[in-house]
Amino acid sequence: MAMATTSLYCTSPISAKTTTKHRFLSPPPPPSPSPSISSRTCAARFSTALSSPHLSLRSSSRPPPVMAVAVEVERQTTASTPAKSLPFRVGHGFDLHRLEPGYPLIIGGINIPHEKGCEAHSDGDVLLHCVVDAILGALGLPDIGQIFPDSDPKWKGAASSVFIKEAVKLMDEAGYELGNLDATLILQRPKLSPHKESIRSNLSLLLGADPSVVNLKAKTHEKVDSLGENRSIAAHTVVLLMKK
Repeated sequence: MAMATTSLYCTSPISAKTTTKHRFLSPPPPPSPSPSISSRTCAARFSTALSSPHLSLRSSSRPPPVMAVAVEVERQTTASTPAKSLPFRVGHGFDLHRLEPGYPLIIGGINIPHEKGCEAHSDGDVLLHCVVDAILGALGLPDIGQIFPDSDPKWKGAASSVFIKEAVKLMDEAGYELGNLDATLILQRPKLSPHKESIRSNLSLLLGADPSVVNLKAKTHEKVDSLGENRSIAAHTVVLLMKK
């Protein structure tokens, strides 16, 4: 009697979630029994293996898994890709000047009455210099000393408002506008409370920003080091730039 030929395996495609059962023409043969090994023989073989000079219990160096290699390649590719245009950028600026008699004390473009002023190549406006550095930093550009070097005679005694205008121009060309600005002045004397509003208003005007997004704080240095001894003045500024 003739029998129909039956395939050993199903030919339907295998999905990720289903398994295919194999159909055999006849039951598979039983596995051949492994020879029994006595515990004494096993111990002898293990001892011989340990005494071999080519065997080390330390983990051998193995090539990294395929997944690790793929991740490393992806990181290298990402690092070599130019940065995308970000929706916002953050920058921090810092500046410090020595206070000496015979110089005007100009902060934020406002002349503050004091017996000392900032000794600097330009007008020594510590706040405006700090703000410029913060904007340049947010844009990923060099600092103010590289763009306006004190070795260049044309910046001798220059008003720092020139630097601010250039920083704002660079910000505008990059397609950003000021989101908000927070600045902190550190000096022991004079007290800035009577002048803070004038400084903030003039800074907002130079930046072309609404005064509501410009904040100014002033602190003493508790008579510690050159700042606290009225021998220097410093400023910190953080800016947030938003994509237009």
